[in-house]
Amino acid sequence: MADFHQNGNITTLHNLRQRPLGSLDHEISVIAESRKVSLILPCLYSELEGPALGNILEELAQVPYLHRIIIGLDRADEAQFLKAREFFSRLPQEHVVIWNDSPRMLEMQSRLVELGLAPQEPGKGKNVWSCIGYLIACADSSIMAIHDCDIVTYNREMLARLIYPVVNPAFPYQMSKGFYPRIGDGKLNGRVTRLLVSPLLIALKRVIGDRDYLDYLRSFRYPLSGEFAMRTPILPDLRIPSDWGLEIGVLSEAWRNLAPKSVCQVEISDAYDHKHQDLSPEDASKGLSRMSVDICKAIFRKLAADGTVFTPNIFRTLKATYYRSALDLLEGYYNDAKMNGLELDRHKEEKSIEMFAENILLAGQIFLENPHETPFIPTWNRVHSADMSFLSDMHRAVAADLAEFTPPSGS
Repeated sequence: MADFHQNGNITTLHNLRQRPLGSLDHEISVIAESRKVSLILPCLYSELEGPALGNILEELAQVPYLHRIIIGLDRADEAQFLKAREFFSRLPQEHVVIWNDSPRMLEMQSRLVELGLAPQEPGKGKNVWSCIGYLIACADSSIMAIHDCDIVTYNREMLARLIYPVVNPAFPYQMSKGFYPRIGDGKLNGRVTRLLVSPLLIALKRVIGDRDYLDYLRSFRYPLSGEFAMRTPILPDLRIPSDWGLEIGVLSEAWRNLAPKSVCQVEISDAYDHKHQDLSPEDASKGLSRMSVDICKAIFRKLAADGTVFTPNIFRTLKATYYRSALDLLEGYYNDAKMNGLELDRHKEEKSIEMFAENILLAGQIFLENPHETPFIPTWNRVHSADMSFLSDMHRAVAADLAEFTPPSGS
């Protein structure tokens, strides 16, 4: 049985295991007749060949309330785009595959470059941003949900629980964030959240003092989850990070744009597992090493924007404080895993902590050397202000790709 604890900063909606999925689906379906729900799936072509996406589509095919599914396809050539079209054709809902590397979409990218508004690097952030732009251009949905395409434990109740807080018109929430325990194959997972983000926030509070923003981030049980839902009126002003600080960046945007009572977290699964990134301690541009640097920079930038002054001495102190805090938390994680019959390799965990400690210092150095770095992609309101026809032209470009590149019948 789940607990019912509230942290007092944001609302936590628990899974008390009393309500059948059919009841939840029915209520959402009734509401969705007047408040349409769209789902965004940021996808790499390689995920079509992975172990997760086939099951995700089988589950989504049974969802009765989805108005539209928008698939953002990255790293695909023409033949792969055609295969992706066929792969997703099993979905009974209206759906669209956006070929982000098509000549037409690259031409749209060139228009943004000329305006100085183009995303600085490819990746999940740019993919999500493009899909949101397409959704805004459609102008027919009240709710947007996003989740990843590599969830090997996916079931459709995750989506129902994720969107319910923002679908229900009697609730005040503009954004909901999913959380869950990260366990799989008999192991305790979620290294970056457990071993970096949680102890880093503790260390920051000890080094720079109380900050409402730190209390806000600490309120989320899984701040790095890729599952969130929003009411669409807030999307045009949403700034999406282009680096691996996407999840922290979106939470920071919610902090900037919304009242805390408009944000909630919701328990969407008892067990969640997805693709695991390599640690890559030898290369700070890859894997969890790159992710940890980007996450640290995202937090440092937000604190600086709120008036915190950082110096080299502060970052050196932060590294030492983080290291001690992470080791203290590791003791608790180990005991928790042991009590529940899960594996946890303390040597590997401590190696991760050592790498994260070095990367906190690296992120601090990068931040101090580039204080005006702006990895955020411009808001869609700004793009529309600079080029009022861009969104409609992008919508037509996607439609033209779908019309021109059609899988042969019976393939």
